[in-house]
Amino acid sequence: MDKLAVLTAFLHSIVVYNIPLLYGTVGEITVEKSGSLNLGVEGIMAVGAIFGYICGCYANSLLVGILAAFAAGVLCGALFAVLTVSLQANQNITGLTLTTFGLGLYFFVGNSLKATGWPVMGNYSNIMKGFSDLSIPLLSEIPLVGKGLFSHNILVYLGIAIAVGMWWYLNKTSPGLRLRAVGENPASADSVGINVKRSKYLHICLGCGIMGIGGYYMGLNLGGSFNSHCWINGYGWIAVALVIFANWNPALAILGTFVFGFFNTLQVSGSSLAGAFPGALGWLADIPAQLYQALPFLITAIVLVVTSIRNKRGSSGLPASLGLNYFREDR
Repeated sequence: MDKLAVLTAFLHSIVVYNIPLLYGTVGEITVEKSGSLNLGVEGIMAVGAIFGYICGCYANSLLVGILAAFAAGVLCGALFAVLTVSLQANQNITGLTLTTFGLGLYFFVGNSLKATGWPVMGNYSNIMKGFSDLSIPLLSEIPLVGKGLFSHNILVYLGIAIAVGMWWYLNKTSPGLRLRAVGENPASADSVGINVKRSKYLHICLGCGIMGIGGYYMGLNLGGSFNSHCWINGYGWIAVALVIFANWNPALAILGTFVFGFFNTLQVSGSSLAGAFPGALGWLADIPAQLYQALPFLITAIVLVVTSIRNKRGSSGLPASLGLNYFREDR
């Protein structure tokens, strides 16, 4: 067994599995920086997945699929914003309701199309071609890490670009700094002329649109095969926890999702690693499959405990007004 090939495949899979989490995490960071807590990530990613996939296949265009997934996420974000920003609904309950709604819509649309003719991804050449790996010249030739890190589909590069771009936006631009002011103290931001409602609407919709693209990625990564299990499969909830792990920093989200991608990859590559390195990693073959499946969620719980301790020490990037509705007449 080629040990180098096994390690390269393992590293490649880590990136493949963590990118949907990156979209969900960066999208939620964008929403939370406006002071809104959206627990509907799972449902929004599901809506983006199903509509992005269907529209992309029917148009036989990856770009159309990306735009459709983004638009579906934006519409979910607009619904959340109307309920929580304009109507002052409870953000926690609204987010949970959005998850239930999104998953229900996912299965309703999917089962309806499955009964009449589900679009098979393999039948759409432009989708297959657009989702194929693109190697970065020179970097992809580096031994071990080259193929693992620098030979991926366009949605991987797009996710990283969005994360870096959102970090720059939040920290280096005037609109981003105004957004952070809204999340910290909307009354103070309002008093200096910042349109709090517009800022919240815009960034809630933007963040949810990013989540929708992450859902579309998951659908494509699973080959577009619709069954009784949702493509998102709990990734939305992990993304919510990763926001805390990344300390509300989109750049750190890249590292955080890589860590979770590592544990997810162990589910499918643990036996390969054990076979390639029986002396050092042979014990991986003895771990029950159920433990592998639970690992991401166990790590999520550990992350929440560690970050809670860190937050008590005053090193948190948590927006001060997160989860609190702003009613202008109260200031």
